[in-house]
Amino acid sequence: MSFRFTTHALQEMARRNITEAEVERVLVNPEQSEMIRVGRAVYQGRIEQGEPPKEYLLRVFVDIDDTPPSVVTVYRTSKIRKYWR
Repeated sequence: MSFRFTTHALQEMARRNITEAEVERVLVNPEQSEMIRVGRAVYQGRIEQGEPPKEYLLRVFVDIDDTPPSVVTVYRTSKIRKYWR
């Protein structure tokens, strides 16, 4: 499935040092996905970053009713337990 990145998503990815490859990895093979409201889903997966490596949760918000679906925003958090379902 293909996805379109909104301008906002690309700006936030650049600001947060998140690559398209990391986002695509979560979109193609999410560890979890959840509908957060009508037409919007969040896909999430764990990633490792830093030296020494630390585990983070990458959360990708997608407007699934768009054609193709639009990545709205993306962020990385260390608060895995807060969002893990």
